[in-house]
Amino acid sequence: MKGPGLFSDIGRNAKDLLTKDYTCDREVTLSTVTASGVGITSTALEKGGLCYLDMSSEYKHKNTLISVKVDTESNISTTLTLLKALPSTKLAISVKLPDCNARKISTAFKVSEALPYRKLAVSVKLPDDPLKLKLQYFHENATFATVVCMKPSPAIEFSGTVGAKGVSFGAECRYDTARGKFRKYRAAIGMTSKYYHAAFILADRGDTIKVYGLYHFDKKQKASAVVELTRKLSKNENTLTVGGLYTVDAQTTVKARLNNTGNLAALLRLEVKPRSHLMISGEFDMKALDRPPKIGLALALVP
Repeated sequence: MKGPGLFSDIGRNAKDLLTKDYTCDREVTLSTVTASGVGITSTALEKGGLCYLDMSSEYKHKNTLISVKVDTESNISTTLTLLKALPSTKLAISVKLPDCNARKISTAFKVSEALPYRKLAVSVKLPDDPLKLKLQYFHENATFATVVCMKPSPAIEFSGTVGAKGVSFGAECRYDTARGKFRKYRAAIGMTSKYYHAAFILADRGDTIKVYGLYHFDKKQKASAVVELTRKLSKNENTLTVGGLYTVDAQTTVKARLNNTGNLAALLRLEVKPRSHLMISGEFDMKALDRPPKIGLALALVP
């Protein structure tokens, strides 16, 4: 897709470096593909003293994709996706059991390029859930997106971005037609290049200011530094978070973050074999060193 990207893309690189993959849970994921082409993924998660187990499978035959997922609560979700059901279209139908007695069938219809530079998605859950319509427009110097939710109270979300040569300006708002008021609006400015990403975001009706900065020290982006500054005007509060990432080699990556409240988090990512990795994360309060640190472990294996 062409254009400066969606409004949600402004500042995303910096936010991902500060938040992505940090976890204090224990998780093991095992993925494999059978000789017949059936992909099977099993996930075991320990969170808050509780254990969760999910198992999903996926099978693709020509233009048909079938996905089945079973979770700890014995819920079964089945999704049938028809790729290229019509030119430039994608049709998905999903059913969740045991809620089938409610006759709720979730369907999604996506037209990826019905017209040049456009992406259209329609989703509806039967019989009583809201109809949702998504439309995205991409062009060389502008991007526009809208979401219309018909029930229970019609609401329309708009977002637009304009820009060129690494500079983008964007705005987002939500209009409640039932009350005739704007419920949410944000504005942002983003700048990006090979070596840096910067963003200024005005949110919460102008009450919150967020500033992001991400700098890469080399062309291959092996070492990076990031900073996030948040100011809440109504409370006169500031939050500063700094972080960094360093790629030791092709198999090892480390990153860390620290904020002004003394919360320190670190992450070690090891590639144990191609497409399989181990992530060890830790978090502790530097102002309360007597408390034990939180440790997270995630293992993803692909035979």
